[in-house]
Amino acid sequence: QVQLVESGGGLVQPGGSLRLSCAASGIIFSIYTMGWYRQAPGKQRELVAAFTSGGSTNYADSVKGRFTISRDNAKNTVYLRMNSLKPEDTAVYYCNARWVVVGDDYWGQGTQVTVSS
Repeated sequence: QVQLVESGGGLVQPGGSLRLSCAASGIIFSIYTMGWYRQAPGKQRELVAAFTSGGSTNYADSVKGRFTISRDNAKNTVYLRMNSLKPEDTAVYYCNARWVVVGDDYWGQGTQVTVSS
């Protein structure tokens, strides 16, 4: 059974930082393309940051220079370091594991990030 469990969300003031973690089980973690998405109220889910199949990274323009995605294959965990947070970063953040070749596409349950003073 595949599980993606996010943690690290919470309430933070503008300008603050958070680090999200996503622990994966039930998959061969090193094979999967891992990414973070977010969905704000009334908006569609959008890509925040992700690894490509070649191992490079993609970031949404709105988070470039502020967010950093990383992964630890030994711990089956992907991270999202978020600095200089803004109110518009408020959303539920979801972890995604994808293996396009076999059609696998898994999602975590989400973790709430609220940026407010």
